[in-house]
Formats: sequence, structure tokens, C-alpha cells
Amino acid sequence: MDKNLFYPIVIAYPTTTKMTSPAPTLLSKCTVFPDQKSTLGNLKLSVSDLPMLSCHYIQKGCLFTQPNLPLHSLIPLLKSALSRTLSLFPPLAGRLTTDSNGYVHVACNDAGVDFIHANATGHRICDLLSPLDVPESFKEFFAFDRKVSYTGHSSPILAVQVTELADGLFIGCAVNHAVTDGTSFWNFFNTFAQVCRGANNCIRNVPDFRRESVLISDAVLLLPEGGPQVTFDSLAPLRERIFSFSREAIQKLKAKANNRQWPENNNAGYAAELMRKWSNDHHAKENGKASTILENWFKVNSNSNVRTATETTEISSFQSVCALLWRAVTRARKLPASKTTTFRMAVSCRHRIEPKLETYYFGNAIQSVPTYASAGDVVSRDLRWCAEQLNKNVKAHDDAMVRRFVSDWERNPRCFPLGNPDGASITMGSSPRFPMYDNNFGWGRPLAVRSGRANKFDGKISAFPGRDGTGTVDLEVVLSPETMTGLESDPEFMRYATCQL
Repeated sequence: MDKNLFYPIVIAYPTTTKMTSPAPTLLSKCTVFPDQKSTLGNLKLSVSDLPMLSCHYIQKGCLFTQPNLPLHSLIPLLKSALSRTLSLFPPLAGRLTTDSNGYVHVACNDAGVDFIHANATGHRICDLLSPLDVPESFKEFFAFDRKVSYTGHSSPILAVQVTELADGLFIGCAVNHAVTDGTSFWNFFNTFAQVCRGANNCIRNVPDFRRESVLISDAVLLLPEGGPQVTFDSLAPLRERIFSFSREAIQKLKAKANNRQWPENNNAGYAAELMRKWSNDHHAKENGKASTILENWFKVNSNSNVRTATETTEISSFQSVCALLWRAVTRARKLPASKTTTFRMAVSCRHRIEPKLETYYFGNAIQSVPTYASAGDVVSRDLRWCAEQLNKNVKAHDDAMVRRFVSDWERNPRCFPLGNPDGASITMGSSPRFPMYDNNFGWGRPLAVRSGRANKFDGKISAFPGRDGTGTVDLEVVLSPETMTGLESDPEFMRYATCQL
């Protein structure tokens, strides 16, 4: 490996007044370059990328047990793997640039990324995972704290921080949100882990950098001098918890949302769930064999309750969980009945637009779908009614709706107004379908997934898959302290949710 791929830098490590344990100690920082020169030119930011210029860098990372390699051997291995991975993801080693016409691009110029090695051996895994609230300590395991994506014009697009713990390791990535969405972020993270463990000869999820879709526009986003800022108070007091939903709890919740009685033998519910996932998963539709098996299962095992449900709108598992959360948070906020509440869901456009984007299209390909309802309706109507409102809007978000969103933005180019200005909003991000626990760097899967301070405000929710891989879902819930107290004492919500340990 070329020693010039790593360029050392000396810095002071930031601290926080909220830390109860010592902040991590900086051991080293360097710039890592791709091991091969990029052949990509400038990539124009899309109408899905540009609004994110006012958002913080994405900060997500994985907690691991102690590696089976000594750190003096592991750190060079991680740097080498990152260098090789950057050659597959040239935009991450680039910088943002704005041309004379006002168009913003990613210049794939091999400028490199930050790699930070820190020590936090005052922290043990059990101390990080056992508290009900997510410890503030996790926020120190990421670079680019509350860094706005526009600053990618002069700063790296990506920073990787490896933090030693007393009995484990945390690998945190901070990536410019105007360059990647969750799909692209986790594809990079998975590939980084795959290369590190020596499986780089069978990499399948190659990113697609083509810029040929309706998302590429001639509209110009006018920005203030010095760039935009986030549209919410990033210093407001918040509480953050992880609530877990077991597969059985989700199936019971889905049965309730679909007006089905939960059967004594839950094989029927499980098969129904498999059938729904299969029919809605565009990756799996080509395989008709499994679909036929499940259809035959239904012919033999169906009952009147299942038939009735399939003849009406079918509420998905995730929509059921979202409806539960919407109701509980609205109750906890004690809003007036006439107050309009908003539940925003980030949806992928990759399979919604025609022609479809490649599954691993690199960049943002998401739109925020809002659902509105009065606080009175949300708390007085049943779970199914709330879930139907969400289902209706997500289902309606087809190619025509994506194009309508694009046209609306082109008429009024603007940054995304992230936040909760009226105190009655919930924003759902991330996805339980993201392969977060596939990040095996060579000594096992992660124990947990956590995030930094980025883009957090009252009502920001992130959905993660459960670690066990059986269909469980974890919700990272960020609320004002008083609203979190109300949520924790909500009987309906806590009937299905458990604290993640």
C-alpha cells in the first residue's frame, strides 16, 4: 500500500459539557486517499440532493466486541480497506463545488477523507447499552459534530472514526447528506466491512453513478452567502431512547391494524407477513417459486378473517408501528384537538419512478411524504384509521407523484425544512430494511447501531432493523423531555414496545 495514501494531521479533540465520563482521547488523525485514481467527472447534485445542503452530515455507526487483532495491526488494516473502498465510491473522496451557473456538483477529485483513531477505554459495552436513555457518550464517537452539509465545499465528504473501548470498538461514519441517503450510506458501510474482512473479490452491490433520471434538473438553488444553516434548534434539550418491537409484537399490532383477530397458532400471521413482504419487495418478484408456495399455503390454511383483510386495504407491519407511535406521541404532547399534526415518512424513489433507478443508485433518491390529521382524530380514532392515512399517502407516491414533487421543487427551489416548528410533527427516517447488521469487519456482526447528534430534534424518529434478523424493529426516538415522559407511561405504546438492552 502506498504510504502517501495516509496523510497525518494534528488536531485538538472536541469535548462536551454533558459527558459524565472522560471524552475520547485523540490518538491519531490522517487523510486516507483512494488507492486508484477516479475516472468519474463531476456529478451534478439532484433535486433530492440539493435540499440536504442545509442538513447535518449523517452520523451512524456500529458497536463491536473486542477485535481478534491487536489495535496496532487493526488500524492499518482499516485504513487500507477504506482506501480500497473509496476507489469504488469516488464521490466520497471528493469535494462539493459550485460552478458559475450556480449548479452544485461533487468533484470526484480524490481529495481524501478523514480517518480518526480515538481512545475511550473508560467506557464498557454494558455501560453504553444498559441505560434507558442513549448515553451522550455515543455522540463523542463521531467526527463532524453537527456539521452542515454545505461545508463539503471545503471539508471532506466523509470521516471515519474508530474508537477503542474497554472491551470493544465503535466504528462511526459521518457522511455529507447532500451526497448520500441511507441506501447509499449503508451500501458504502457494508462494502467497507466486506473489503476489510477480505471478501472484496465478490462485491455485488456496485454503486451506480449515472445522472440520467427526472431527479436531475436545470433548476438552480439560490443559497445565502456563507451557505445555509439547519432549520431547527440543535441545542434544544432532548431525550433519546431505543424502543424495540419483537416480531410477535409487530404481528399482533399488524393484526389489530387490519382488524384481524390474533390466532392462537400464529403461523397464519407469519405466513401472511411473508406473503406481504414478498409481494411488495421489488427485488424478489422475479422468483415465482416462493410466491407460489406461499399462495398454495393460503389456499389450504386461509380462514375468513384473513380473506376479509386481504379484500380491503392491507396495512403493513411498519405502517402499524408508525400509527402506534403517532397516536402515543400525540397523546403525550397533550395537543388541542383542533391542532393539525404531521407524520412525515422518508420514501425511496428508486423503484417508484419510471424508468426505475438502479437499486444501488448513488446519491439521494428520497422524498418526504407528509400525512396530516388533527390531534383529535389521531387520539380518538382507532389504530387502523391512523394507519390507513399513512398507507394511503405512501401508496399514492408513484411515478406521477414523484414527478409532481420534482416540479413543485423546481418552481421554488429550497432547502429541506427539517424540524418541528409547530410542536406537532413527527419525522420518520432511516429504514428497518437497511442492512445495518451486515457490517462484519472480520470479527463478527455489530452488537448495536447508534447515531450521533446530527439532525436531531423533538419528534425525529429513526427506524433500525433488530439485531436478531427475525423481523424485529428498533425505533430511535428523540423527543422533548416532557413528551418522552408521557410516551414512557403510555399504556398502548408500552404494551408493544420494550427497551433495548
